[in-house]
Amino acid sequence: MSEAAPLDEDELPALRERLLEWYDEHHREFPWRETTDPYPILVSEVMSQQTQLDRVLEPWRAFLERWPTVEALATADRADVVGFWTDHRLGYNNRARYLHEAARQVTEEFGGEFPRDPATLEELMGVGPYTANAVASFAFNDGDAVVDTNVKRVLYRAFDVPDDDAAFETAADRLMPEGKSRSWNNAIMELGGIACEQTPACEAADCPWRDRCSAYASGDFTAPDVPTQPSFEGSRRQARGRIIRALQSDGPLALDELGPKVRVDYAPDGETGREWLRGLLGDLRDDGLVELDHERREPVARLRR
Repeated sequence: MSEAAPLDEDELPALRERLLEWYDEHHREFPWRETTDPYPILVSEVMSQQTQLDRVLEPWRAFLERWPTVEALATADRADVVGFWTDHRLGYNNRARYLHEAARQVTEEFGGEFPRDPATLEELMGVGPYTANAVASFAFNDGDAVVDTNVKRVLYRAFDVPDDDAAFETAADRLMPEGKSRSWNNAIMELGGIACEQTPACEAADCPWRDRCSAYASGDFTAPDVPTQPSFEGSRRQARGRIIRALQSDGPLALDELGPKVRVDYAPDGETGREWLRGLLGDLRDDGLVELDHERREPVARLRR
């Protein structure tokens, strides 16, 4: 992990805006994201524990077709619910039992209305702090900042947040805009799910925080759940990261000043020379991260502001 670059209060509005705009354009469409009904949202959260979202879609639809309301689930035979879970290979049958019991609690103890705040949602069987917060956020826009494995990975890589639960929660709370827990938590979890996976896809997923990301600048993409450097499709990603880091620390640089900071074996006329460097800078320019000033005899690269 590189030297810490703490978040400044002044940069938070721009970071928030860029992530929310990115989510609007790039998020995956799942039906539980199109509803504010807490029942189907709870079902999706329980099913997706340690399971990829794409694999949840078919059983989620089948479950809601069979038990379309919380009342229908509450009155179902528990053996049928567990059998459904087993047939669809959703793992840990206790989750099915807890979900069934939670539905009974909602109908019998809460008058058929889901609790709206995380603390009361935790009274439901099998609903821990993360699930309670997710349901409060996505159903009622009334949650705290969600901190799951994906979010920890993003915070660790982008902002050098140390691998400590309290530190992650503090950073996540600072980042989340007030009154937007639904959109924000969806957005930052999605960033970790498609752009900042264990093997990141910074350019392919058009990560909106690349120019602020410590990992992108240093080329070190380890994380709490990625103890060793992930393999990439070559060295270009690391070279682009080194360019960003050099321009951040030294300001505008001519090509032959920048080259040795990217590769120790940089040779202006060699295989990893000016033409190679121009190609990398062209990629970064297309991503909106750098500018090339051609007014001087030798082009000068600078970060785009």
